[in-house]
This record gives sequence, C-alpha cells and structure tokens, in this order.
Amino acid sequence: MKRRLVKLVVNFLFYFRTDEAEPVGALLLERCRVIREEPSAFSISFIEDPERKYHFECSSEEQCQEWMEALRRASYEFMRRSLVFYRNEIRKVTGKVCAGLQRAGVGLQVAEAVLRPWLTATRPPHRTRWSSSAYPRRPGSS
Repeated sequence: MKRRLVKLVVNFLFYFRTDEAEPVGALLLERCRVIREEPSAFSISFIEDPERKYHFECSSEEQCQEWMEALRRASYEFMRRSLVFYRNEIRKVTGKVCAGLQRAGVGLQVAEAVLRPWLTATRPPHRTRWSSSAYPRRPGSS
C-alpha cells in the first residue's frame, strides 16, 4: 500500500506523494461510478474499464460519505443534469425560461461538442493504483 494525498479540482482528482508538491497524476471523473466498499472505504471505477478499481480509505464514515458525494457531484454529467433540472423548475414556476440558464445550457452543449472528443483523446490509457489521503489497497487485497 502507498499513502497518497488527493485534491479535487472541478472534475479532476489529482493525487500526490506525501512528500511532493506536484501531482503524480490525475483522474478525470467522467463516466465513473463511486461505490461504498466498507463503512469508511469506497472505490471508483470507470465505465470503459469496470474491472479496474481505485480504492480509497478515509479516517471516518463521515469523511467517506463527504468524499463520495463530492466525487459524484464533480462530473460534467451531474452538472448538466442539475442545470436541466433547475431550468425546468424555473419554467414550471414562472412559465418562462430564464435567459441566463438558457444561454448556460447552450454553452454546455457547445462545450460538450468541443471538449468531449478532446477529453476522451487526452485521457491517459492507463491509470496508476492509488488511494485517498488514508491508506490505499490494491484491488483484490483485504
């Protein structure tokens, strides 16, 4: 097991060695699943490679729940669904589409069309095994 520190920035989860300031790598949190493994542990797997899991251990159940929720909310897909939901709620209440949200929705569609191929193309083909700010476990270990 190797101890790693992690930092969530928008939809990237950067991981660091404990003695270095520069990240060792990053995971793009798109098309992934965050699953509770134990009371204070969870894993992330990607739809493209569901057999490969990244295990995380936290210092408490509460910290584990906070990390899982933050990671689930970090994806572009979640942000887009939230925008659509709130736009529809405003339409129900006011009978109008909020201009700012309408423009933001168009912006999201343009961003998706432009960025999706780039993000997919630049995603590293292999990800290293690592863990949260607690202690990592390799897949298949207890």
